[in-house]
Amino acid sequence: MIRIVSGFLPLVDAALLIVCREMGFAENNNLDLTLLKETSWANMRDRLSVGQFDCAHMLAPLPIAQNLGLSPLREKLIVPFALGIGGNAITVSNAVFSDMQTQSRGEMTSVAEAGRALKGVISARQSTSQRPLVFAVVHAYSSHAYELRYWLSACGINPDTGVEITIVPPGLMADALAAGNIDGFCVGEPWNSVASAKGVGHIIATKAAIWQSSPEKVLAFRDSWAMQNAETVQHLLVALHQAALWASNVENRDALAQILSRPDYVGVDARLILRSLEGTVRPDMQQPDFLLFHERAANFPWQSHALWFYVQMARWGQLEHSTANATIARLTYRPDIYRRALQHQGVALPGASSKVEGDLREPTYLPASGGSLRMGPDGFFDGVKFDPDDIDGYLAQYKVFAALHKN
Repeated sequence: MIRIVSGFLPLVDAALLIVCREMGFAENNNLDLTLLKETSWANMRDRLSVGQFDCAHMLAPLPIAQNLGLSPLREKLIVPFALGIGGNAITVSNAVFSDMQTQSRGEMTSVAEAGRALKGVISARQSTSQRPLVFAVVHAYSSHAYELRYWLSACGINPDTGVEITIVPPGLMADALAAGNIDGFCVGEPWNSVASAKGVGHIIATKAAIWQSSPEKVLAFRDSWAMQNAETVQHLLVALHQAALWASNVENRDALAQILSRPDYVGVDARLILRSLEGTVRPDMQQPDFLLFHERAANFPWQSHALWFYVQMARWGQLEHSTANATIARLTYRPDIYRRALQHQGVALPGASSKVEGDLREPTYLPASGGSLRMGPDGFFDGVKFDPDDIDGYLAQYKVFAALHKN
């Protein structure tokens, strides 16, 4: 048995690593998988970089940011496997939600309508010189930060002047909202459902409604370790693929929720965890694609996903766009390692490593080696598409705002 140590945060989207250990998929692939719980993404990144972890449950943009020099550490990271798509939501305090209802006259059945209502609240506060609303995300280089900014901006709210954006660890979000330290947050499950169940917040938007089939967490490795332990990496990817098949089976939902609810994992009531697995985090809106562990090539490390995160960094002034930087971002994601590990596992493997994001409005079957892939829909709520071969054209649509703080 080969020992491998992975870090994880207490989130539902850590499920594949947890299932991999608990259901024996790691052991069946000759791996002794040890899971260590962390409390923040900065700690996770640092412990992976200095070798305390062999791999880690990781924010999808964070390895890209590190490879681009936006981190205190310079260890090169790679991403050969995605842990799923979707799973986030945006929650606001009861007071903000009440003000949004007044602005919208109760019509907030879409993320666009919710955004218009929030814009009205912000405008009213500005007109009376009240302090800006404070929204929390889990890290400056997180999908949460970029989807929150994307949604706000598309709804006419400048995320640098209309609100304040701060950093709070996932497990503290609901308490920070209850204490009045923040007015809203964007976080992965189950922490939106926890705030809702405690009666301290209302979920107003989900990741799947902002960008369908959008990337979330990944499995990251130090490049040097992965090269030295290539066979171990391949065994782990096979085990995670098997875990993804198990976790995506609706017959296993109750069992998965019970496993995740344990104190050593997520530590939240299984009934709350089931909301994300069933796509019912908002009682008024059924979203079967809220969180997907296997469908729609959810585990493939699309380089177009890496480039979308990269252009958000450039859009919001975190770095300068250049061909060299775009190449670093693209090569952080390693579909070649994914293909090599799974080529004999009966997995339909995409022939391309990038695709136009937001191009599919309906489920579509795409050709792939080993079969065909059912992809999409993958649209952005505002109808914009991202062509990874035309980064300059994409960025030309947007104003690049002043640089954010780096951490």
